[in-house]
Amino acid sequence: MPNPQSTSRTGPLSGRKAQANRNDEAILHAARQVFIADPAAPISAVAKEAGVGISALYRRYESKEVLLQTLCADGLATYIACAEAALASDAGPWERFTSFVRAVIDADVHALTVSLAGTFTPTEEMFRQTALAVDVAGRIFQEAHEAGVVRSDFAFSDIAMLLEQLTAVSGPNPERTRELRHRYLAMHFDALRPEAARGEMPGPPPSDEELGARWIPRG
Repeated sequence: MPNPQSTSRTGPLSGRKAQANRNDEAILHAARQVFIADPAAPISAVAKEAGVGISALYRRYESKEVLLQTLCADGLATYIACAEAALASDAGPWERFTSFVRAVIDADVHALTVSLAGTFTPTEEMFRQTALAVDVAGRIFQEAHEAGVVRSDFAFSDIAMLLEQLTAVSGPNPERTRELRHRYLAMHFDALRPEAARGEMPGPPPSDEELGARWIPRG
């Protein structure tokens, strides 16, 4: 989302466009807060939380469905950015993998998955984003596997479940939540080391079909 104060070849944004950008940022922030807390909340609750009129919200998002699609597309874009940043680093395979997972946890991307999967119909663009997300994150995971820095029975599809588990950890404020999530993430990282393996894990990892089925609209 562009900064309303930024300039380009055409100069600063007009007052009206700058206000529209501020409204859009406020709406998306409010939507995240409202729908993670209650996916069934009405769109009017988002307008109230954002401090904008319902007409201003509908000018940007014609329905709750479109707002949810945009919100989750932004989450996918954040996930991709975290993976690309890890791939661009000069760190080793283990450090790339752990920095990627930490960044996704800190961005709280999977709070959207836990709360909103199955509540709307994904767009074709979201499917394209998902394919890109799988590609870039898969490269990090494959590198870690080939380097032998993660246990051999840890599958790529396990990462999604690990991230969702940590999303459930919550403290009394954002700082404490981050601290607690990093505490339990450190335990997960220790368990993922090859030397931590004590026999095979019970049951297979989640299949692509199992993960994807959660995004099919319910009812």
